[in-house]
Parts: sequence; structure tokens; C-alpha cells
Amino acid sequence: MKIRFLTITTLTVFVLGSVSCTKTGKTKGTPDDGQLHGVAPDSRGSMGKPLGMVYIPPGTFHMGPSDEDVNYNFTARNREVSISGFWMDATEITNNQYRQFVKWTRDSLAAIQLGYFKQVGDADTAVDWKKTNAIKWADKGTLEKLSPLMLTPDNRLYGKMEIDPEKIVYNVQGFDLKEAAKIENKGKPRKDFIYRYNQQVYPDTLVWMRDFSYSYNEPMAKRYFSHPSYGSYPVVGVNWKQAVAFCHWRTRYLNTYLIKNKKATESDYRLPTEAEWEYAARGGRSQSMFPWGNYYLRNKKGCLLANFKPGRGNYVEDGGFYTVRADAYWPNDFSLYNMAGNVSEWTSSLFYESAYNLVHDMNPDIRWNALDSDPPRMKRKVVRGGSWKDVGYFLQTSTRQYEYQDTAKSYIGFRCVIDLPAQLRKK
Repeated sequence: MKIRFLTITTLTVFVLGSVSCTKTGKTKGTPDDGQLHGVAPDSRGSMGKPLGMVYIPPGTFHMGPSDEDVNYNFTARNREVSISGFWMDATEITNNQYRQFVKWTRDSLAAIQLGYFKQVGDADTAVDWKKTNAIKWADKGTLEKLSPLMLTPDNRLYGKMEIDPEKIVYNVQGFDLKEAAKIENKGKPRKDFIYRYNQQVYPDTLVWMRDFSYSYNEPMAKRYFSHPSYGSYPVVGVNWKQAVAFCHWRTRYLNTYLIKNKKATESDYRLPTEAEWEYAARGGRSQSMFPWGNYYLRNKKGCLLANFKPGRGNYVEDGGFYTVRADAYWPNDFSLYNMAGNVSEWTSSLFYESAYNLVHDMNPDIRWNALDSDPPRMKRKVVRGGSWKDVGYFLQTSTRQYEYQDTAKSYIGFRCVIDLPAQLRKK
């Protein structure tokens, strides 16, 4: 990654807005009567309601701590802000969902090695998914052809040929809209704002052991991402950069389907901003401490309302020792699950102590995608929601934490948002 960039945007958005014309030079479908009729985009309509997502309506809320907290006021002062509407995943991204990304990336790399391509246009080529999906991963001859992707012989157990997780790399490409929009960059060629870099995508499964000293967690390291029993549990061991790559792939995967079916391409999937995340977590309860309201972590029957660390370490009291299913417990008033507890969640925002004093009151956000050479404090990303290993204080909707963008943890996951019209709710 050789340049700084501020937003992930797919290239297809810019190449598909051209207007189709007839042989006579008239715009297709427009009467040639000398009158202004307007021209619709050359598409058959938009996508339907995004699977697994809910619409978060626009609104205003008080961002920051709801009750007096003297120490916390240094990093999160209460202020009123407004948020435009967006769609958000109802649950955290699960192991099964993230595994689809890993498998797609692996298969794409295998297709390159095997030469499984097909002609798309006059010059373009693309992966032949019909052949790629038929790859026999148990066939020794096929695996020999894929040897560049395999573990080297000295890294194998009992000589078994397996994919090297570090070689499952997704190529991220996009357009830096923020830089292109600056007045001092006006007139510069498009290529100056295109970024490309490779990102490893396989989760770091060793976080289960690395995060807790003098603790036996080897079974989770070996099974959590690979065993079907945990398929509906939130993915962990994914750093911020991997989460961004997932959003980019998800956008590309959607728009490829829409183009194939002659529909309009859509906005990018992305990580929520810190303000969007807090607004969604509150579920319309602007001054409440928790997504379910004030002031307690239990309901009137004494049942715990989230997956966290009750008391002084009674991890099993809430029904889960580590994580639980991504759709466990009751959702908030926006129908979002586990906006408090289970796993903390990445946001797109830079963690900056004075951010609340600087950002706009309309869709507030502060972003900075740090280079590897940048100082550590510039790599801090806001993490929200508290997790299965946290005490109740971190479950408050206003509590701010951070983690470094290149660091993965066993208690941090993520969910995506996308900017789509509210009308999709009726489809």
C-alpha cells in the first residue's frame, strides 16, 4: 500500500453511468421532438432489499455519555448530531459469511494458477466460475498444479498438502474520492487517485491463545473458524484492514451480479462510522445507557440481556462462555442484534481524543487510513460495543475504545453498512 486513501470505492460506479445511444445518434428511448424529456440511466432498475440487513432511518441523537462521567468527558463529550439513513447488517458478520469471502479469494487464486478464464468482452477476461467450482481439492494431481498456493513440504504434517493461509490474498482496488474532490487536485488525471494493494484475508486463529496469558484456549484456536458448530457465531481474529477488504469484496460481488442482470450498480458496503454505530446501537433511545434502555444489565426476571463478563468472572451466567450466536438475545428497537456484548465491532473512524470537538454535526466522522510507516497513534481505530470478555461498563452505547488497524483480537468482529434508498423496504 503506497498511498494514503480515505474511502473504499469500487471502480464500477464510474464506468457504468454512460448513456446508450442508437445508430442515428439519438438517445435510446428519447423522442426526437426538440423537447426536454430527460434521460434515465441505462439499467433495468435497482436491487431488492439487501439480505440480512435492516434500514436505519435518518434522525438526530445526543452522541456521547448520557450520564455524568468526569473522566470520560475528556474523550466523549455529549453533543447533538444528525445521521442520514442507511442499511446495516442485523448481526455481526458470522464465520460462515466471512468464509464465503475466504473461499472466493482462494478459488480465484486457484483459477489463475489453472488458467480457468473466459472471454467477457472484446478484450476483458474473467474467472470461469463453472470450471473453478468444479475443482477437486482432494485430487493430488490438482493440488500439484496448485503448489504455489500450498504449504511448502517442510511446513506440512504427515506430508498432507494444504493451502497456505498466508497466500490467500485479496487484491483491493478503488478510487480515492476524498483526494479527487480537493480543489488543489482539480485537473489531475484519474490514475493519480486509484489505489491497489494486496491484503491477506484468512483470520488469525491464534488470537484465542495470544490474548489470554496462562489460559487454556487451544480448542477455540483449532476449531472456532473451521468447525461447522460455530458457523453462525461472529467471526473474530480479523483486523481492521481485513474488514475493509471484506467490504470491498462484498461490493464487488454484488455489483458483478447486478451488471450481469442489467441492473444499476449500488453504493459500497463499508464499515459504519463511529456516529452511525452509536446511533444504530441506541435504536432511537437517544439518552439511554444501553441498547435496551436504562439502567440495568438484567430484565425484571433477572435474566442477563447481553453476552459479557458478569460479576467478577462468572462467564457462563449469561449463557455463553466465549461468544454466542450472532442472533442471540433480543434485538434493539432497530432490529439489530448484539449491539452490546458478544464481540466488539470495528468502525471506520480514527480514534482521536478530541474528535467530538472537531467533527461536523451532520454525519460526523474523522478518518485516516494509516501507512505501515505511520506512528502507532495514527493507526488507532474506534471499537464499539463491548465483548464477551468485558465488564458491563463497556456495554454502554457511548463507551469508546480503540485498537490498532493491523491488530486482530478474539473479541473484535464487525458488521457492514450500505447507503441504499429507504424504498427498498417495500420490495
